[in-house]
Amino acid sequence: MNVSTSALKPDQSVAALAITGLIALSLFLQHEFSLKQSILFLIGIGLGISLFHALFGFTGGWRRMIRERRSADVRAQILLLAVTSFLFFPVLGHVFTGVEAHGAVAQVGVSVLVGAFLFGIGMQLGGGCGSGTLFTVGWGQVDMLITLAFFIIGATLGSAHLHWWTALPGVGKVSLIDNYGWLPALALQVVVFTGLYILARTLEQQRHGNVKSLLSGAPQSSISERLIHGPWPLWWGVTGLAFFNLLTLLVAGHPWSITFAFSLWGAKIWSALGGDVLAWPYWSAGYPARALSHSVLADTTSLMDFGIMSGALLAAALAGKFAPESVLKWKRVATAVIGGLLLGYGARLAFGCNIGGMLAGIASGSLHGWLWLVAGFTGGITGLYLKVLFHIDRPFGRS
Repeated sequence: MNVSTSALKPDQSVAALAITGLIALSLFLQHEFSLKQSILFLIGIGLGISLFHALFGFTGGWRRMIRERRSADVRAQILLLAVTSFLFFPVLGHVFTGVEAHGAVAQVGVSVLVGAFLFGIGMQLGGGCGSGTLFTVGWGQVDMLITLAFFIIGATLGSAHLHWWTALPGVGKVSLIDNYGWLPALALQVVVFTGLYILARTLEQQRHGNVKSLLSGAPQSSISERLIHGPWPLWWGVTGLAFFNLLTLLVAGHPWSITFAFSLWGAKIWSALGGDVLAWPYWSAGYPARALSHSVLADTTSLMDFGIMSGALLAAALAGKFAPESVLKWKRVATAVIGGLLLGYGARLAFGCNIGGMLAGIASGSLHGWLWLVAGFTGGITGLYLKVLFHIDRPFGRS
């Protein structure tokens, strides 16, 4: 999917409209809400640009690893987990006085196991993860609008049932930082990251006799041209996502997350249609209740999701790739609907998607993040076999 910047011309009209709209909205947020909200929106834009220009997607990376043993995307994801952990652990370990931030630490139990597994299936059927769905919608992919719509429905249903799932067996919250201290916990994670990275490289080497470099894929052009118009090598994507995730932690006080917003949007829509979401325990108290009673622009996650889509739109326009043609076939619509429902429902049960549940959890030293990774990847394998079973994808072993 990497295309030389010389082959495509930037869509200047779309880029100009996008920049104008982004500036106007950021000023509105500063005036009507706070400078903090405006900054968080801008951070979301940075995440969207990073995701698009590096084409940093978990779904495609897992698919290529499982089916083809091509590991570049998965190795980039491992690096992202490692770099983000290096940035987060000292902050969450209270090394820096005066910094108020808390990690994404959630219960370890059946809810996460089932939810992440369903999410993994939904990733492959729906064609995107939490971050992938947002940046491809901003890119202009029509089919992903269907996935997003049913992602929202699934997340809303998940919020209605979450109290039942969390009552199932579990061991509670387990924080490696609290149990071992931030430095020993970080050292432990580095050992695991190293082992996973070596395993991914070895599997690719055994299958293909070579290993694709994370530095490849970018055209021979100036750094400034690549930075603005793309494409980026994967390690640029790792750097950008880790940097903006750290900014999110410092500004918002918590790691980057995505799917709470989908539950919130769905709950507000259902409430506007006459539904009584306050009867659901999830929305009856705490932050969810407060978020439900205020504008979505007051919600950090919603605001950053809007920023991700906007940033991807701007990046796509600058790359000359906005709104590519999309011919929707009935099988694609069906997988988008089913995948979206599984993505949303699974994310709510697992306390977040691949970003808010897995990346934020692991980078926060939460054991539930590691459980999410294992269950989600297993679900991804299952989803790919289901696509083969229903003749949506080619059988394994065929090129």
